Order: sequence, then structure tokens, then C-alpha cells
Amino acid sequence: MTFRALLVEKDEEGKTSASVQALDEARLPDGGVTVAVEYSTVNYKDGLCIGPGGGLVKTYPHVPGIDFAGTVEASEDARYSPGDKVVLTGWRVGEIHWGGYAQKARVKADWLVPLPDGLTTRAAMAVGTAGFTAMLAVMALEDHGLTPEKGEVLVTGAAGGVGSVATAILGNLGYEVAAVTGRPETESYLKGLGASRIVPREEINEVIKRPLESETWTGCVDAVGGHMLARVLGQMKYGASVAAVGLAGGREIPTSTVPFLLRALNLLGIDSVMQPYENRLRAWKRVATDLPMDKLEAMVQPATLEDLQRLGAEILEGKVKGRVVVDVNA
Repeated sequence: MTFRALLVEKDEEGKTSASVQALDEARLPDGGVTVAVEYSTVNYKDGLCIGPGGGLVKTYPHVPGIDFAGTVEASEDARYSPGDKVVLTGWRVGEIHWGGYAQKARVKADWLVPLPDGLTTRAAMAVGTAGFTAMLAVMALEDHGLTPEKGEVLVTGAAGGVGSVATAILGNLGYEVAAVTGRPETESYLKGLGASRIVPREEINEVIKRPLESETWTGCVDAVGGHMLARVLGQMKYGASVAAVGLAGGREIPTSTVPFLLRALNLLGIDSVMQPYENRLRAWKRVATDLPMDKLEAMVQPATLEDLQRLGAEILEGKVKGRVVVDVNA
């Protein structure tokens, strides 16, 4: 039996190349559950793994794809039976372990989550790691006291995958959302998702000039990091929290302890890869109830396995808007 997959290979000179190939099922890695994959998606990490690897891929040949959703085909674990619908995000799948850019995947049962009621496998991949991370960020802000009546919430990198879903969730929950973007052409898209207003990136991406500015934001989902995060920290209201989910603008934060000490700020690190199972369940259930599916659909662009080389390069260049849903069987 064979299945189609995007296989990344490395030659003797260290150069990588990717192509869609028919693979024998005997090549699937060890794992207790075999899944007939239906959909996957495209994240920044996927772009790295399709291309040069970014240090994430340890062995070749390799099948990328850090997310997938599908139907259990065979299981050695009592928690899952053939026919069960499941979702996988994280656990270094698609990086160290073969991932979802294939019609078949074999993984550990601990890495899977049952598909929540109200979600299809396609919708789950419209959410994907990006949307799952956005939901974790919103939950963390709420756990630290954020409520809609407290004021505006800032979302940086709002036109990207995490930012788009965060904007839609927050807008649906009744928050005023200020969406930061460097792409003016995305204004109508972001307002359609639920943004109350658009903040041009250049207004908030300047190098920090002083540690504290006027108190503006009651919460923030930050997908950028770097100088923008430093600037945002100085604009947060007293006792507010920033959920940090990305570092597209750099891993260094050129700031001081002053905003934390004088305004009692919380900087919340959001990790989706090793998230405990119970919180995964909580987040996916919240996705099913709090993310408006019509707005989710507005973010989606469809793709096939053959599109992944192009999309992998485009997401690394910041050219992918919203969410890509990959039909691995198309």
C-alpha cells in the first residue's frame, strides 16, 4: 500500500529539495495510532521545514507538516478506535517526527486530541497551530483578568495566521480590537474579522524612546516581538498583560524592567508545542464555541500538496494572509 506525501530530501552537498512522491506505508515511523490524514495547513515552521530546515529537521528524508486532522485508521491505544476524528498540533511533529503533509501519518496517542463537537477536520485545520495558539493567548489574558469592558486590546501582526484568529475570537467575545498591520490592503479584511480600528505598523514599530508612554492598551496578543513588543510594553495600562506568541520582529526585547515594576505588567509566554493535554482540550473546546466559523472561512485559502513548495517560500517572506488549508487528498 502506498500513500502520497511531500518528501524533503537532502543531497551530499547539504541542499534540500521537496517533491510529492508515492511512499510505501512500511516507511511510516513507529507510533501507536495510524491516521488517514484529510487536511493540514501551513505555518512559519512549515516553511522552514519545506526549505532549508531552519535547524528544526534533524534527519532526512522528511515529511513536514506540524498540523493535521483526519480519521483514525488503526490504533494500539484504547483511547482511540478506527473511525475516530482527531487533531494533532505540536509535539515536534513535522519537525523531528514525520508530519501531516501526507495521506497517512503514524503518531503516539498522547499527541492526539479528539476533534471537538461542532468542528469538521477542515475547520480544525483552518484553525491549526496558529488558531490554537491564538486561543491559548486569549485564555491566558482572560486568566489574568482581561474582560471586554476594560478597554482596547492590541493585536500585532494581525493579518498573519495567529493575529487573524486572535482578532476574530476577541471581536466575537465583545472586545474592542486594535489591529496592527504593515499591509494597508488588509484593512477591510481585518475589520471584517472584528477589528475596531487599524494601527499602521510604522506608528508602533519605532525604537523605544522612553520606558513608559501613555497607558493605552488593556491587553495585547503580540505575534511580532522585538522592537514592537518593547514599545507596546510601555503603552500598556496598569496591571495589564501581554501574551507573547511570536518573534517575527526579532527575539531580543530592547526594554527595561520599568514597565513591569511601575505598572505591574505581566508578560505571558504562550507555547503550543508542549501544551498539557487538559489545556489542549480546553482550548479546542473554546475554539469550537468562541471562534465564528463564517469569519474563519473568510481567512481560508485552499491548497494541495503540489502547492506547498511555493507556499512554504511565501510564508517565510510574509506573503501569506490568513490561513491555508491543505487538502492532502486533492
